[in-house]
Amino acid sequence: MKLNWKLRFKNKATLAAIAATVILLAQQLGFKLPDNVSDVVNTGLTLLVLLGVVSDPTTQGIGDSERAMTYTEPK
Repeated sequence: MKLNWKLRFKNKATLAAIAATVILLAQQLGFKLPDNVSDVVNTGLTLLVLLGVVSDPTTQGIGDSERAMTYTEPK
């Protein structure tokens, strides 16, 4: 599985999904967060997953295409 990580980290939606996942992981590890923060993060992550932010639906499988691997800026 090859991914163009530089390009993915330039995408704001991907960064939002990563941040939400980190907060969710902290919650599951037992760190106490205010209830409203936990609920907002859980809902936000669910919406991002539903929109396909976490995986790229335009490529076959879960990796990036050869063309996407050559990008330095999102197209």
